[in-house]
Amino acid sequence: MNTVYGKINPMNAVTADMVKTLGEKDIQIPAEIPHGDMPGDKIEIGDSHIAKAKTIFPLLLEELSKVTSANPYGRAVITVCGGSGVGKSEIASLLSYMLEQSGIGSYTMSGDNYPHRIPMYNDAERLHTFRQSGIRGMVDGGAMNEENYKIVKGFQEQNDDANAEHVKEYPWFASYLDAGKKGLDAYLGTPNETDFAEVDTILAAFKNGADKLWLKRMGRDETTLWYDEVDMSNKQVLIIEWTHGNTDCMKEVDIPVLLNSTPQETLEHRRSRARDGKVDSPFTMMVLELEQNKLVAQAHKAKIIVSKQGEIISYDEFKKLMNI
Repeated sequence: MNTVYGKINPMNAVTADMVKTLGEKDIQIPAEIPHGDMPGDKIEIGDSHIAKAKTIFPLLLEELSKVTSANPYGRAVITVCGGSGVGKSEIASLLSYMLEQSGIGSYTMSGDNYPHRIPMYNDAERLHTFRQSGIRGMVDGGAMNEENYKIVKGFQEQNDDANAEHVKEYPWFASYLDAGKKGLDAYLGTPNETDFAEVDTILAAFKNGADKLWLKRMGRDETTLWYDEVDMSNKQVLIIEWTHGNTDCMKEVDIPVLLNSTPQETLEHRRSRARDGKVDSPFTMMVLELEQNKLVAQAHKAKIIVSKQGEIISYDEFKKLMNI
């Protein structure tokens, strides 16, 4: 798939003159803009998203001038990555719209369409991986016995077995928690969870001048999984919005853009978004923590880093902000 295709005629690279002219242009954003193929939550673009996109845009043009001049078809791949609730979908959509309005064809795709399993099965696999690893950790740590197992089983039935507070009452529970977290970390954002090879094949074909691409679409159940053939003949830029857009598992990304937020900012956002007033489960918080750790570890590769407040920051400033 996406290995046999027609090819476009080479496009003109983004020039220094374009960078200057387009970077100073005030592009008006209408109430509704295209949102690419992103599944899941409805995208709601606010003033803060627009302000952030307009801050990123001139720097993005500078990066595009380097990449498109080096590609034989004048093309480039951008990723917009970051943690939960940081605005990846909104910013990616805005950047794509601004490029289109500037005469630079752009398409936005979502990495969330490329796990090996549909969402309900992937969520179950994450939990299974954590629990299986935790039980094995109890065995290796000498904590497995009938009494301790009953306690752990009770925590599991309450969906509270990722809660570190239990270690205070049951010190041996650390063997379950630590091993479970380690096992989960080896699954999240890795080829075990996601088909990065398929994504890289798409990106390589795009950069190699493909005029059309088959792109995956994924819903919430087995009956909503299909592919669309998408016309790329007038697209010069492919934007991927994805938590894992800066991963080492992909080799074809040219310009990673990191939308940063601290763990506290992420937590506050999720609390404010919880309409029923419920906070996230300990397991969900563990997933977010592990994803945040991966984002931090990969941040040095980002070409553009943007703070939660919408400021462009250097990698050194990022490290200070994240206390690393």
